[in-house]
Amino acid sequence: MHSLLSRGNALVAYTLSLLACLTFMCFLSTLFVDYRSSAAINTVKVVVKNVPDYSASREKCDLGFLTFDLQANLTNVFNWNVKQLFLYLTAEYSSEKNSLSQVVLWDKIILRGENAILDFKSMNPKYYFWDDGNGLRNNSHVTLTLSYNIIPNSGLLPNIAATGQHIFQFPSEYTASRV
Repeated sequence: MHSLLSRGNALVAYTLSLLACLTFMCFLSTLFVDYRSSAAINTVKVVVKNVPDYSASREKCDLGFLTFDLQANLTNVFNWNVKQLFLYLTAEYSSEKNSLSQVVLWDKIILRGENAILDFKSMNPKYYFWDDGNGLRNNSHVTLTLSYNIIPNSGLLPNIAATGQHIFQFPSEYTASRV
């Protein structure tokens, strides 16, 4: 009973139990923190083209092009339990073909210690704004929203939408010029 292996086993088991308890207490200390922050989003240039989608059916689909401004101060989101933030800008709209469509246009990872104040002017999206039909032209209710996932040291992975959205409209005519 008092061999070296049994004493080592008891010591390791006690240490792991203590670390698990401390990790749980760390999780509880930030469980009820309000991580919401505000963001100001604005579109600068918005055009829509009708181009063939060679990745799927080769039918002509709408492809939206936009440039946007984004201002947000996310320094209040960081505390000792936040390791990094995964930010993403989504466009949400409805069309005749789909009652709800959501497209991720841009994303960014902010690590702890990096500058968490965003001030972007005339940014281009990182990803294409494809519609699976012709639902972008003359669509009058496209909503841009900044959301972020919090990657903690321990605990839950909350998905939070920043307060402040921007609603814009695509033009009623397709553009023929190069964007």
